[in-house]
Amino acid sequence: MNLKRPQAFELDGGKTGVLLIHGFTGTPSEMRPLGEFLAENGFSVKAPLLAGHGTSPEDMIKTGMKDWIQSAGDAYFEFSRTCETVYVAGLSMGGLLALHLAARVPVKGVVSMCAPIFIFDRRAKLARWIAPFKKFSADSAYPDHIEPYMAGYTRTPIRCVPELLGLIRKVKGELHEVQASALILQSEQDKTVKPESAKYIYEHIRSKQKEIRWYPNSGHILPVDHDKEQVFADILAFLQK
Repeated sequence: MNLKRPQAFELDGGKTGVLLIHGFTGTPSEMRPLGEFLAENGFSVKAPLLAGHGTSPEDMIKTGMKDWIQSAGDAYFEFSRTCETVYVAGLSMGGLLALHLAARVPVKGVVSMCAPIFIFDRRAKLARWIAPFKKFSADSAYPDHIEPYMAGYTRTPIRCVPELLGLIRKVKGELHEVQASALILQSEQDKTVKPESAKYIYEHIRSKQKEIRWYPNSGHILPVDHDKEQVFADILAFLQK
């Protein structure tokens, strides 16, 4: 069954909102099962489509860190006009953007899922020198149980990789400014983000109320992987505190 729906979406569930931010080269499709679960449990949900995403890799080449930050910020301020309180949650790069917002605006709480501080792919640091000669790199295929949700690009614009690394550096320097309640989630089978990223985030944010959770059976796309039911339950418990 094809569950790919790359468009931004909003779900009305209550006066408390949860902003869901997708990952690098991804789309809101990977966040939709979580969004539907939260709406069923009394939360309004907004999942924006970040600049340069959901169309073509050629479009993404024209965007960078400032554009993705702008997309997330615009969505937050728009959502905050219709909700009494807003939580922010994000997957991978979306987790970085959620942490950035938590450092800058009065969010109720922040949920970070597999956000990168340290990554496995050493080639990323070479991207700025490769980009003038090669526009795209091919992405690996997703497992069969995850692929139906993945409506993002199958090619990564190499010029955008240094922008992602720049965002990592920026958020790394902002973590001490995060004081909102925080839930840090990390899969143990992640082959993209080094699991110690979660520990680093947890140790450097200044939130008085913070939790870290580990998921032994999942990879990088945590909201649609094997542990998703536990992930949903943990997020709901955090939001209901």
